[in-house]
Amino acid sequence: MFKVLIVEDEDIIRKGLIYMVDWLKADCIVVGEGVDGVDGLNKIRKLEPDIVITDIRMPFKDGIWMLKESIQEYDYEAIIISGYGEFEYAQKAISLGVSEYLLKPIDFEELYKVLDKIRPKLMLKNKFKDYAQSGKGISLYREILDIRYYASIEDKTDYVMDMIEYVKENYNSRISITDLSEKYQVSTVYLNSKFKDETNYTFNDFLNRYRILKSVGLLKEGKLLIYEIAERVGFQDYKYFSQVFKKYTGQSPTEFMDNIYL
Repeated sequence: MFKVLIVEDEDIIRKGLIYMVDWLKADCIVVGEGVDGVDGLNKIRKLEPDIVITDIRMPFKDGIWMLKESIQEYDYEAIIISGYGEFEYAQKAISLGVSEYLLKPIDFEELYKVLDKIRPKLMLKNKFKDYAQSGKGISLYREILDIRYYASIEDKTDYVMDMIEYVKENYNSRISITDLSEKYQVSTVYLNSKFKDETNYTFNDFLNRYRILKSVGLLKEGKLLIYEIAERVGFQDYKYFSQVFKKYTGQSPTEFMDNIYL
């Protein structure tokens, strides 16, 4: 599971990327968001993401400045977002080693393709770091060049991967970390700590975020009323669902869908 940071000054685009993309499908998790280059740089230093998706033109300090200040030191894969007529900015980003970019409005299928393209690079980087730290290093150089070897490697512990799968399979039911505590015969404090360490979220926070992501998909289909969508994604109370939705997206379900233009 790869950690993603999204840096974008326009709230609706940033929230759209967070909640309209099935990140788990791409073997990723969004661990943070930034509103400009300075905020993004601080989040990069704090969260050490594997992937940074950033707009290149932002007020105060832009994405180019942020990339210059961090990409070499933190060695992440960057995906830049640009509008038509911003080729000069894109060229500057490419000169910093960024090879992946998306045009606005963002095509999600193109985003999935880009993520598929860079995932093997990240697997290779992570495995090489593991070997280097273990002292095996260069003796396994030939092995780490075989990217196919890493296709089935999971970076998370069994507990965390199982917890994520549990959310994906049961998000529309009444579930809690207590259920998993009983299943694994370990304390809820231990499980929440492990989950927080590896995903940057508490279990309940991750569950709510995943439910909101699924609700956005149902809103886009336009076949169900909002209270029906709330029930479909695991919320028994419609008002509570609306409160949670607004907490994460900054808008009500109706406002979010009216304003989104990704």
